[in-house]
Amino acid sequence: MKTGLRGAFFPLLLAVLTASGCTTTSGGKTSADGATVATGPGVYISALQGGLVSRNSAAQLSKADMQRALEAEYRALEAAPGGQPVVWQGQGVSGAVVAAAPYQVGSQNCRQYSHTLTVNGRDTATRGAACRNADGAWTPLS
Repeated sequence: MKTGLRGAFFPLLLAVLTASGCTTTSGGKTSADGATVATGPGVYISALQGGLVSRNSAAQLSKADMQRALEAEYRALEAAPGGQPVVWQGQGVSGAVVAAAPYQVGSQNCRQYSHTLTVNGRDTATRGAACRNADGAWTPLS
């Protein structure tokens, strides 16, 4: 991310997070105390709501390639060190997801991240942020 973009993006993101309280929800089972509990890896992927890759105008991916892209987004948010790309390869398409260092908003862990998609040798990047829910799933901020 270029310095000028970071300078404009981060204050805007901070304002949105402050105003929204960074509250996110996702599907799952309800426990005895009424809390939503995610189950299985598919829940964590679906909580990404199509991820950044679905916001990319160049993204006309097969179902298998979309799954690879979403798994890379999840792995980047969940475990990758800040700035370390998580790459994926599909049929005639590839991508790299880079998450920034985690930060706290209230009691939630959040991360800014980007997803660069390469189709026919042409790169397009989409940027966003996601916060971790109480159930452990990551949900993008809109």
